[in-house]
Amino acid sequence: MHNKPIFDVIVPAAGVGKRMRADRPKQYLTIHGQTLLEHTLNNLLSHPQIGRVILPLHPSDPYFDALDIAHHPRVHRVAGGKERADSVLSGLQTDDSSPWILVHDAARPCLKHSDLNKLLALAEQGTEGGILATPVRDTMKRAKTHMPNTVSHTEDRDGLWHALTPQFFPKAQLLTALLNGLSAGSNITDEASAMEQAGFTVNLIEGCSSNIKVTRPEDLALAEFYLNQRTS
Repeated sequence: MHNKPIFDVIVPAAGVGKRMRADRPKQYLTIHGQTLLEHTLNNLLSHPQIGRVILPLHPSDPYFDALDIAHHPRVHRVAGGKERADSVLSGLQTDDSSPWILVHDAARPCLKHSDLNKLLALAEQGTEGGILATPVRDTMKRAKTHMPNTVSHTEDRDGLWHALTPQFFPKAQLLTALLNGLSAGSNITDEASAMEQAGFTVNLIEGCSSNIKVTRPEDLALAEFYLNQRTS
């Protein structure tokens, strides 16, 4: 990785993660004595092409300052917003170190460096960004609009992908896409959705399915399994 460019990464962590049904936001649940957030940040910081981690947090977050990583010189805390897009925008507006930026989920601790390498290579290939993703393998069902627990029809899974993170884009393009999307009241579910709506190209970089996002209680055990594999 000698002389490879260095990139900053925004890790939005202002959410509360209600689906975990826990007594605290999911990023502060622990595996092997460390929070999910610490696993995620330490994994990113250990990659030789990652510079700073910009961390949008809820302004009244009561947990982060008690963590050792809160004092890491390359972790920069900023105020997060109500929605993910607001937090990412806050991070973008405080970063001026590189023309490219990564965005990664706080509760996605199992990212492989080999996948990150493939994504970062986009910066050397041109000006179009992209995301880590995995092809859909299961049969996909569309629910009825007014009967959400009833099947309307089966979707053709050919060409469907599960979007993962990190997502990696030229900073100026992403800033424009988010500002325009928020101004228009668009449904921005991730950075790629904002880029798509703005007419930019989004490349799909196939990643490992172990790069899970901890969303529900059973995901915590699966994340622990993958983390054990990484350290064994």
